[in-house]
Amino acid sequence: MPGLTTFTPFPEDVPTHPLLVIDYQLVKAGDAAEVEKLWKAATELGFWYLKNHGVDEQVNAMFDMGRETMALPLEEKMRFEQGDEGFSFGYRAAGMQFMDERGTPDVTEFINVSKDDALAWPDTVHRTYPSTVNARMESTIKPFVQKSLAINHFLIDVLSDTLGLPKGALSALHKVEEHSGCTARVIRSPPHEGLQTKLFLTAHTDFGSLSFLHNRLGGLQVLPPGSDKWFYVKPLPGHAICNIGDALNIFSGGILRSNIHRVVPPPGEQAQHERWSLVFFTRPNDAVELRALSDKSSVIADAIAKASPGKYEPGVTAGQWLARRVGSQRRVHYKGPESWRERQGTEDTPIPSGGYV
Repeated sequence: MPGLTTFTPFPEDVPTHPLLVIDYQLVKAGDAAEVEKLWKAATELGFWYLKNHGVDEQVNAMFDMGRETMALPLEEKMRFEQGDEGFSFGYRAAGMQFMDERGTPDVTEFINVSKDDALAWPDTVHRTYPSTVNARMESTIKPFVQKSLAINHFLIDVLSDTLGLPKGALSALHKVEEHSGCTARVIRSPPHEGLQTKLFLTAHTDFGSLSFLHNRLGGLQVLPPGSDKWFYVKPLPGHAICNIGDALNIFSGGILRSNIHRVVPPPGEQAQHERWSLVFFTRPNDAVELRALSDKSSVIADAIAKASPGKYEPGVTAGQWLARRVGSQRRVHYKGPESWRERQGTEDTPIPSGGYV
């Protein structure tokens, strides 16, 4: 698969939204200024670039796994399709998900590999996978999962400390040895030339705690707080993009921002290429109750005192939250505009459908 630098460059005349650049090695070393910058990114936009993460080799191998998997015959891939009941692991074919109030089908396909299955290999925890996935489970997927977990867990611990929580409070909700919706996903979007769709992935917030994203082309857009206009995020070689998800937003009483974003076709001449992306989603353990941790932190308690009653008490577990959001996206469940509203997460305002840049 061609590297990022072999593609048509990202256009210089396309409006982008700047992200703070966080140096992972400085955060690991306890650099106070870098930790403060991480806190600023996590509480204001909820997105940031992460450099010096040391996962580039595993990222390249994961893209190879994705390419091999997507090249399989559709009939073979469909043997491992997720299904319509909120099960998030396995293959997801194009056209299975709706993207707007009108029920427009999506055009992307992806493979989701469970953290639990990767770490338990060759045993099976949740499901089996295509042969191309199995062939790389030990050499490619497991190392990527392990490194992604280590990075995300460390960042979550840093944010936990800054929230004034007891040491390890958030880690206790993300135990590696317990079942969770943590997922490694490789996504393929077709070249945009000739397609009618304006979206590859509809506007949404992420379901879990922290996402660790690697892009090959432009297409990711964010909706800055207080804005009704979408802006591209420019992919930078060697930099991952991290963002806060719904679970950390809820645990923190809204202090950590789970921001709305979407994926559209790459800008300019980049649209002639297939778009590949890779993401690792860190999510709480399935049995963890989603609720603000106001009883463990005065900082969170102060935030809850200013929030609408019950806003950060959805009354479900992390597993139930994930199943609802995954299952409600399937086209078979589309009944009309109300289905669009039922699939949403922690968004404070209605998701705009326009505002293309």
